Amino acid sequence: MVVFRIGRTKYSHDLTGEGARLHGGRWNHVLVPCIYTSESRALALLELTVNVNIDDIPRALSISTIEIPEDIIKELSVAELPGDWDYSPSPTSTKDMGSDLLKTAEAAVLKIPSAILPLEFNYILNPLHPDSAKFKLIFVEDFVYDVRIKTK
Repeated sequence: MVVFRIGRTKYSHDLTGEGARLHGGRWNHVLVPCIYTSESRALALLELTVNVNIDDIPRALSISTIEIPEDIIKELSVAELPGDWDYSPSPTSTKDMGSDLLKTAEAAVLKIPSAILPLEFNYILNPLHPDSAKFKLIFVEDFVYDVRIKTK
């Protein structure tokens, strides 16, 4: 299957999870590497939009297209997630749960409902898992953020 991420161009070819390791996210604490991806370009853009202030949107962005084998995905249902999983800002409970799953290398990829659109999915790639060698970066393209999407 193919997944997408929109992020800083300097991390567009990175499959080590360095960006998330440095900054943390909804499903990981700082110092726990992972790669946040989405099932579509549109969801990747929506996730970026809700998680970044307009003044902080980098000028150099790229869309990375990554191929992942479907047999290394662990799907988590809403019932398995903390009760506050979709709160904003991201609660500690989701960072704890995701970090634990990533550090124990329980799965190479976690399929998790989007907190924005729970019937669509994000895929958290675990670069610490032995099957991470199966992640394949297949395409990177420059992306220009259309500021009409988000105004001050």
